[in-house]
Amino acid sequence: MKGLALLAFEAGMLKKLRRTGYPFLGSGGESVADHSFRAALLGYHLALTQPGADAARVALMLLHHDLPESRTNDLNYVHKQYVQADENKAGAHQAANLPSRNRDVFLGLLEEFNAQESLEAQLARDADQLDMIVELKEQQDLGNAYARQWLEYVPKRLLTPAARELAQEILNTDWTEWWFAKRDDWWVPDKKNT
Repeated sequence: MKGLALLAFEAGMLKKLRRTGYPFLGSGGESVADHSFRAALLGYHLALTQPGADAARVALMLLHHDLPESRTNDLNYVHKQYVQADENKAGAHQAANLPSRNRDVFLGLLEEFNAQESLEAQLARDADQLDMIVELKEQQDLGNAYARQWLEYVPKRLLTPAARELAQEILNTDWTEWWFAKRDDWWVPDKKNT
């Protein structure tokens, strides 16, 4: 159990580590944990739309895929031109103190995600990118012209037709539409109730 306690503390570091691409974008920001949460949610629901896909496995891959960043930090695309993180080494060190079954599952999820051979790994990778598309779309809707330029490239990374379809829907949807439906009953007080 000591290894699980250590992993719990280390996973907490992801709540403190900021994703490093936002300074280049000029606006927005999130922690690695923020990103992993929504990516896991997106991956799970994206996988549910695909016959035969193991949605739980996709979500588990996404919950684990950035854990090594607690040791390597988040490297954006500029950083990766000059620095290479050894995420396999970081993951192996993280898993070293875990009970054997936990270690095997953890390392297996990282290996599968990085190999990108299974449908689940491809859906997980797509969900990782879809989370970025959602963030960029929000920043675009808030007026960041650079977000629009970045959005020309990120969808090209998507591997599956379902992810490309979801990306198009994200791009066609205003980021406030889920709550700001321009409804008078929310915004104009009812004279009887004032």
